Amino acid sequence: MQLNEAKSKFLDYLQTIKDASEHTVRNYGIDLQSFVDFITQGNPEKMCPIAAIDRGHIRHFLAYLFDQNLSKKSIYRRQAALRSFFKFCVKEKWSENPMEDIDLPKLEKRIPTILTYEQVKILFNLPDLTSYLGLRDRAMMELFYSSGLRLAELVGLNRSDLDLENLLIKVHGKGRRERISPITEAARDWLKTYLNHIERYIDNDEHKQEQDKEAVFLNRYGGKISCRSVDRLFQGYLRRSGLAGTITPHTIRHTIATQLLENGMDLKTIQALLGHKSLATTTIYTQVSTKLKKKVYNETHPRAK
Repeated sequence: MQLNEAKSKFLDYLQTIKDASEHTVRNYGIDLQSFVDFITQGNPEKMCPIAAIDRGHIRHFLAYLFDQNLSKKSIYRRQAALRSFFKFCVKEKWSENPMEDIDLPKLEKRIPTILTYEQVKILFNLPDLTSYLGLRDRAMMELFYSSGLRLAELVGLNRSDLDLENLLIKVHGKGRRERISPITEAARDWLKTYLNHIERYIDNDEHKQEQDKEAVFLNRYGGKISCRSVDRLFQGYLRRSGLAGTITPHTIRHTIATQLLENGMDLKTIQALLGHKSLATTTIYTQVSTKLKKKVYNETHPRAK
């Protein structure tokens, strides 16, 4: 079995057997292709049996990544992809596992950035509500804040996922796991205004009419908006806001999760709302909230009362 062929079979396995998301398969493909390019020296015609790969090849590849000044996070991701790939190869009896004695680098656990409610209002007041595209951006912001959606979950929404009468949406999460999430009345009202706006169905100098009749959020060409486009929009609003630091769609997810915790929602419910597979992921918000830490401190420290 040749390395390139094994890589293709592994990606097929992720997609068809493991039912991994398109995003996950694409990222594995990028990370593994960097290893294939390193081993074949960029020559796609070069033959390399998977059984010939040993620990020396892995260590040389990791050294090469360090020399390229990649971040620890990027190196960790590529190493993790190789670990999953060679476990698959061992299972298929194509090779030994050259990753057995290779340790993953330790990553710093960063505390998520969050906004105050006043900062949220500043951000939400930036879109031009006299513009159809401005209404779209406000509706996206409201939905992020309403339900703590991931960026890919928001851009992936279709009209059939909306139950606006009952204030519910169907969210297509990581690993193709689906969940039903509540939304606020404010988010419902902004969505209705955007979806029913007359300019969604006509061409003008600012945008094209609706081309994708299923997608909720459209780009200026009438097709489903991309994650990259939403990121760019947020960077534009950040520059205008006067707010310091980096604000991304994920910042709003962190913000509402922290605020829900501070207002008394239990971790298990927040876990379900955010679509976290593990409760351990959700507990990060107990470290984020200064307000919650002060509350627990004042309630438990013998000399704090």
